[in-house]
This record gives sequence, structure tokens and C-alpha cells, in this order.
Amino acid sequence: MDGMCVVWVWYKYDGDKYWWCPSLQEVMEAFHSLGAHSPAVGLQGLCQHNGRVLKNNISLSWSEQQDTPPAIALDISLSYICKFLALCALTQPVAYTDGDLLGLIELLCQAGLDVELRLLPKTDLQQLLLLLLQNIQEWPGKLQQLCCTLSKVSGHHHNLLALVQFFLDVTSRSRQLRSQLSLVIIAQMLDQQEMLPLWEEKTQLSSLSQLLTLMKPSSLRQYLGSETLPPCREQQPKASAELDHKVCYLCYSLLTLAGVVVSCQDITPDQWGDLQLLCLQLDRHVSTHIRESPQAMHWTRLKDLAAQTYIRWQELLAHCQPQAQYFNPWKDNSLQLLALAGSEQGSRNRRKQRTEARGGPV
Repeated sequence: MDGMCVVWVWYKYDGDKYWWCPSLQEVMEAFHSLGAHSPAVGLQGLCQHNGRVLKNNISLSWSEQQDTPPAIALDISLSYICKFLALCALTQPVAYTDGDLLGLIELLCQAGLDVELRLLPKTDLQQLLLLLLQNIQEWPGKLQQLCCTLSKVSGHHHNLLALVQFFLDVTSRSRQLRSQLSLVIIAQMLDQQEMLPLWEEKTQLSSLSQLLTLMKPSSLRQYLGSETLPPCREQQPKASAELDHKVCYLCYSLLTLAGVVVSCQDITPDQWGDLQLLCLQLDRHVSTHIRESPQAMHWTRLKDLAAQTYIRWQELLAHCQPQAQYFNPWKDNSLQLLALAGSEQGSRNRRKQRTEARGGPV
């Protein structure tokens, strides 16, 4: 498999000594040759031919020539593609334009969700995506475009949640992307993307607070039920049970994404009120509306997630609480303590005077 990378570079040398970085089209062809179902929908306009395109008969999957099991060979092939692209990103950080980088990130995310590829090796993919993000020159100018593109990679909340998790929470850019993309996906799933100021960084928590009010299980059930419940009465019990699972599943994904939005924020004291409102909305609109049952353990899992999310947000509240909110008995109550001490001393003096007047012992 090491030889594959050498062959790729050798094809591009042809006497000119420069490091070859594959074009979007060439990466696309590589994934197709490994059996990707459709890893490049909508990317044709972004692809530019920087050199010779890989021929269809040049397959990067060498399982036919080796004794390695196909699944392992596929995993190795995908791993080396990611490693080679990571090498290109490190050695030639300006080899790709911002447009190419956005297209490559989209392509890799699509390939990462492609079931025919059995999911890319996650660690290699995550590291590559971090490098590509860092190479974008116009940042955060390209953030909105990237979020809009990635939010349309799939129409299912499970895939979109997995896509967010492709980006590790380790750099400022990846944190910014995770938070913004999660908020956009939540709004998209709830048909609220045109109703809220999603792109204003200072209003993200307040926007999320409004979206939490729509995550009530009964509201989600009404929203999904209009599309899934059949008119035939005989089929309705089974369809209702399936709808119940869908509602719980969607709420679980939305709540997980909400946790990503908050965890990637650098909470400041002036956002304390927004975070406090989030805790209130979570408890009022989600936690209290989850009905647990021994026959429906999926709701118990959702209840646990809601409780864990609430606890994490409460911990953040304790850390970012404004100074004026802290209870300081030595400062805030100093006058009360002095008054109390003076009152007790006055009481003792009056008792002493009454005892002396009666002639009793002091």
C-alpha cells in the first residue's frame, strides 16, 4: 500500500520535481474505485483537473491481488488515502484554494457516511479534517458557507450528528465549526433556519434557547406524525409505536447537538443569563415531558441524557457566574453581622443592669 502513494507521486513528476497533490476529481475517482456509492453529489462544479485523472481500471483496492480479506484491505486503502492527503496538507498548505478545501471537506464527509465504504477509519479522517480546516485562508469568512454545505450532506439527523463528530473538539476552528454547524442542523431539523439569527455568535445561546422549546416530545410527535401516520386504523397501532421511537430518536439527536453547541462555547459572565434560561427551558420543555416506562427503555435513555446535559450546564453556570452573584458572608453581610453582634451585646448589658438593680449576683 505504501507503493500506491509512491506511484501517485511518480505519475505527477514526469521530470518536473514538485510534490503532487491530487485534485478533487482524482480523490473522487479513488473513492469510486473503492466502491463508494455516491461520494461526490453536488461537487462536479467544484472539481478542477490539476493533472491526469486516475483511470477507472487503476483500482486502489488491491484485495484482488493480495490474500488480505476485502474488509481489511478496504480499511487499509481508505486509511492510506487519508494519510496521503494529510501529508499533502502539511507539506503544501497552499496547494488547495479555499474553494477546493471546502469541496474536499464535503467530499470526505460524504465518503465518511457512505455505507459502501463501511465508514472511513475515523481517527485518520478526523485528523485530516483538522488539517484542512487550518489551511482555509479566509476564516471565519468561509464558516457560513461550509456549515450550509455540510448541513445538506444528509437529510437524516443520525448522519448529521455523526458528521459533526467527525470534527474533534481540539482547535478553535473545529470548536467554532462544531458549535455553528450543530445549531444550523437543529434549526434545519425543526424548520427554523429562516426564523433565527443563527450566524450571530453572541446570540447562539439565545437562539438555542428558542429551539429547545420546540424539542418537546409531544411537539416532535405532532410534527413527525403528520408525515408518517397512515389513514388506515388497522395500521395505526404499529405506526404509532414506530413514531414513538422516531420521536425519541430525533429528540436524542437534537439534545446531543444542543450539548455540542454549549460545550464549544467560551461561556462568559455576561452569558450567564442565557445559560440559566437554557437550563430552565431544558427542564420545562424536555425533561418534564419524558414519560418513562419499563416497556419503553428508549425513553429512559433520553431521560438520562437530559439529566446529564442539565448537570453539565449547571456546572458551567457555577463556573461562569458573575462576581455579583456570589454569596460572600464576610462582605455582603458584614453590616448585618455587626448589627447582630451589637444587638447581643446590648441584651447582655440590659440583663446585667436589671440584675444589679435587684441586688443579685452579677
